[in-house]
Amino acid sequence: MCVHAGANVLNDIGDDSGGTDRCNKDRIYPYTGGSRFIQTGIMSAASMAQLGIGLLAVAAILGFVLFVAQGPMILLFGLTGLALAVLYSFGPLRLNAIGLGETAVAAAFGILPVTGSAWLQSGVINADVLLFSLPISAWVAAIILINEVPDIDADGTTGKRTLPVRLGLVGTANLYIGVQVFAVAVVALLTIMGLLPLASPLLPVGLLLLAVRAAAAIKRGVEDRAELTRAIKSTLAIHLIGSLWLCTCVLFVALHAGAGS
Repeated sequence: MCVHAGANVLNDIGDDSGGTDRCNKDRIYPYTGGSRFIQTGIMSAASMAQLGIGLLAVAAILGFVLFVAQGPMILLFGLTGLALAVLYSFGPLRLNAIGLGETAVAAAFGILPVTGSAWLQSGVINADVLLFSLPISAWVAAIILINEVPDIDADGTTGKRTLPVRLGLVGTANLYIGVQVFAVAVVALLTIMGLLPLASPLLPVGLLLLAVRAAAAIKRGVEDRAELTRAIKSTLAIHLIGSLWLCTCVLFVALHAGAGS
């Protein structure tokens, strides 16, 4: 949580220094366009930097406690998370400006926490665990994609070339649907492999109906702000409902296996 919060604060600083948030007239509050703490004078850029560094420092301290309890493997997860948090907005790469920000977010809030949690609790990371993390990553990637749509003009003007800036509205809508279908396909694969109950794909398939409507809103962009806002909310709901459903299915398999033994 601290790394996540710290990354958001650092992103606000990066977008302010690059001018993106200052010239963003199409943001959809409170989902896109940053917190505006700096632009509205709630906090200075220096204070925001102190807050971001402080949050990452707290994360590092807590990570050290886990390191003492669990061993050096925790360093891999911790350092990867910290690196993604910083490099997303800063550094020679600045991932969010070169079309890799969406992938970084998918990894940071999908693959990393799922595999890290599995390792902390079981000491095991394998291909099955990685597969379980992919739908979560895809649903997270869909959130960042649609949230970047209202910011296309501001991002493009200031050189922040996100995937929506590069692909345009239609290309972003197609990628959005592709990401959502990928999530369902992985759930179906896990079911075929016998790792999830037979009913597991049903709800994710149903969520695709929300995704199709959201993709149509992406194609219209900020011309229909009300519909795009609903689409952003739907995308958040897809992630929340899909993730909870996947966890429920995993627990069902675990409890069923325990009862059988």
